[in-house]
Amino acid sequence: MSAEPLARQATGRLARLAEERLDHRFKGLPPDADGRTVGELAAQRRNLFAEADGFTTPILALSAERLERNLAMMETYTVRHGLAFAPHGKTSMAPQLFHRQIEHGAWGITLAVPHQVRVARAFGVQRIFLANELVDASALRWIAGELAADPDFRFICYVDSVRGVGLMDAALRGAARPVDVVVELAAGEGARTGARTEAECTTVAEAVTAVPTLRLVGVAGYEGEVPQPDPERVRSYLRRLVALAAELDKGGWFGRSEEIVVSAGGSAWFDAVADVFAAVPDLSRPVLKLLRSGAYVSHDDGHYRRLTPFTRVPEEGALEPAFRLWAQVVSRPSTEQAFANAGKRDAAHDLDLPSAQVVRRDGVERPAAGVTVTGLSDQHTWLHTDPEANLEVGDWIGFGLSHPCTSFDKWQLIPVAEADGTVVDYIRTFF
Repeated sequence: MSAEPLARQATGRLARLAEERLDHRFKGLPPDADGRTVGELAAQRRNLFAEADGFTTPILALSAERLERNLAMMETYTVRHGLAFAPHGKTSMAPQLFHRQIEHGAWGITLAVPHQVRVARAFGVQRIFLANELVDASALRWIAGELAADPDFRFICYVDSVRGVGLMDAALRGAARPVDVVVELAAGEGARTGARTEAECTTVAEAVTAVPTLRLVGVAGYEGEVPQPDPERVRSYLRRLVALAAELDKGGWFGRSEEIVVSAGGSAWFDAVADVFAAVPDLSRPVLKLLRSGAYVSHDDGHYRRLTPFTRVPEEGALEPAFRLWAQVVSRPSTEQAFANAGKRDAAHDLDLPSAQVVRRDGVERPAAGVTVTGLSDQHTWLHTDPEANLEVGDWIGFGLSHPCTSFDKWQLIPVAEADGTVVDYIRTFF
């Protein structure tokens, strides 16, 4: 099949998300929405907080205004620093957001496992960076088929071992196009994945160039795994990555590639990536400096709010937390304790507990003063309340969340709400 029909199919699938019928699968939506399409419900512009509009708790919402500001913020940042951008799509697994990121200048989308690649391809993503060594034979054969069917599809993945090269080559024998790979340099001893030394990276590069099924196009790594990270340790690792690219280029290992990819970047140190990649030397062919930060799309009220590089470089701008989880107080057994009806099934909790931010009662919103989250059960939030909390059964509480990657995955359909609570869109996730 030619690339044009494939593109039309993908566009149609994205449009058809609005045609999906609503039912019991989707948490928090108005019960009377059953049978309507997502598009029909969005067109009604119901309000999260209007009792007559029927939203039930718990419900996760994305801020329409903050989501747009975050998308624009990273577009501006990457352009300013001369970086190509492939934000990590495993954060949201939301094709609607993938396309908004691409519309805001992203080169493509980064992913982690084959299923995620299949989702992105189903919705027409044409450039995918897989931040893992791919050795699953079935997945590799499927990738080979995608590359053969669509000449405009660009796919790059990690390789970090000679054994991995052999497995990939065996699975790809007879493929119409070679699979592009980048050698991953580990961030240090005890870090996650990657060849541990530059010498090992060179050995892997040599193995890649010895097989026709793979094409070496660059180097990559993840500075977020640097042991005991601080600005100097992170920059030192990134300088090693740049130097590795230069050494492999000097050795002629990129001879079959039209450009050299140098890629890094989580959501905690992209300022260091920008600084070090600005000093990439001239190489034998054009360099694609590829940043992969993904958590920015929603940002958060915990882990990434503390770690964002914009706290170190405030003159560059700021990201804003776009998530809010709304739950209702369902029990007030004492003056010091209350329980809300959201729990581990609804809220990210792997890095930090949710934080109580605002309370709504009778249409009036106020800060959640004196309300502290002390724990989560499967379906309850444990709250400690100080005397000034003024919390009653039936109150709605808006919680900030930490770690967007484990927030998106608990919700199949997420309302996008304007500041006054008017829902203008719904984001479908595919985990």
